[in-house]
Amino acid sequence: MAAMQKLLAIDSHTAGEPTRVVLSGFPDLGRGSLADRCALFRERFDHWRSAVACEPRGSDTVVGALLQEPVDPRCCTGVIFFNNVGYLGMCGHGTIGLIRTLAHLGRIGPGEHLIETPVGVVGVVLHDDGRVSIDNVESYRARAGVAVDVPGHGSVVGDVAWGGNWFFITGQSPVPLDLAHEPELTAYTLAVQRAIDAAGIRGGDSGVIDHVEVSGRAPDGSGARNFVMCPGGAYDRSPCGTGTSAKLACLAADRALAEGEVWVQQGILGSAFECSYRKGTRGVLPRITGQAWITASTEILIDADDPFAWGIGAKRP
Repeated sequence: MAAMQKLLAIDSHTAGEPTRVVLSGFPDLGRGSLADRCALFRERFDHWRSAVACEPRGSDTVVGALLQEPVDPRCCTGVIFFNNVGYLGMCGHGTIGLIRTLAHLGRIGPGEHLIETPVGVVGVVLHDDGRVSIDNVESYRARAGVAVDVPGHGSVVGDVAWGGNWFFITGQSPVPLDLAHEPELTAYTLAVQRAIDAAGIRGGDSGVIDHVEVSGRAPDGSGARNFVMCPGGAYDRSPCGTGTSAKLACLAADRALAEGEVWVQQGILGSAFECSYRKGTRGVLPRITGQAWITASTEILIDADDPFAWGIGAKRP
């Protein structure tokens, strides 16, 4: 029998959205910047991404978090986030899950910590009660009131904003923002994404917009709620940390939310993040607070004889 390759991982969920933190067993990506290591991951080891995040052992909703030695000595760890189709510059729910995992392993305790990502250093606070606050990368609105023609829905108007990933954020929704309407919301946001791609709409520095966020009031009027479609066709079960950061940038630009004022952002499940911002040089410096729970300690086995060892539909190395 062929020898199996093994990875050790800890699974968690943040407000309903899963994170899989890869602890060991991954190929060496060197000691370059996190951005360089992410590029090497993409170019040479993408089959490892699909092995961890895709079926049959993963799913469309899993976000992987590969632990890395940080370049910045102030940071407690570096991390590269990935999912079923590619790589994420930053992931809010994933960072909360990562911090909860490090605490579970006894590697950090309550207090302030720094995490190095491919898009910059992120500050976090592990509170005594287990909640985690993220001081995300600076977020800003690049374009306001962008209209796109969406077949079957007409003109859809939204803002293009950065929160660690690029978002198209619209207040237009064909149905209420509740879980019962998830199929319609999924179809709608995927149609918006296709229209954005077809129209060639981009973020700053020609960045690819790969998240669509529908933003509005919760059906019971209790607060704000969103529905976020992620790359790969899966909706975010959490309120989406980077999407909420992008939303805060838009609210600040519209003078609809004051510096330091608390914004409670629900996701489609009704779970919520508590958020605020400080003014930045270009946009806002968001703080997102949420909670994660450990769900499993996993030994991932990759059997060379398994036809789906590297994920269904993935190329074999």
